[in-house]
Amino acid sequence: MNIFTAAIFALAALATSVPADISGKWQAEFDTQIGMQKYLYSFRVDGDKITGTAESEVQGEKRKTELKDVKLVGDDISFVETMDFMGNAITIVYKGRVSGNEMKLTRQVGEFATEELVARRVKEIAAAAVPATYARSQVVLTGI
Repeated sequence: MNIFTAAIFALAALATSVPADISGKWQAEFDTQIGMQKYLYSFRVDGDKITGTAESEVQGEKRKTELKDVKLVGDDISFVETMDFMGNAITIVYKGRVSGNEMKLTRQVGEFATEELVARRVKEIAAAAVPATYARSQVVLTGI
């Protein structure tokens, strides 16, 4: 193998090992056995540590849960959500792939169901810039 070929393989390996950017909020709405569910996932990346929460609305009931075991390897993501359903603790295991502003996930809800969903990045609205003419204007009071 020549140096050029080795460099190409090294660059390809480096490109695939860089994790996707998942920082921020991701929104999903999907239909399940128990009805429509709305989720807002929030992820925070601090070095090699990733934390997250899930805010959901299921059957009119809202809740917020801390996500556990959040892992991101390249574009592959996995995490665990625990929920209380009618007095029973249920573990929901998520696995999927991040592609730009979309996260395609499969979730295993205990031993009850396997569900597919797509979460989309929530675009943050930037504060409107104040036009320079307003920023520099002064109020002059006369006749006082």
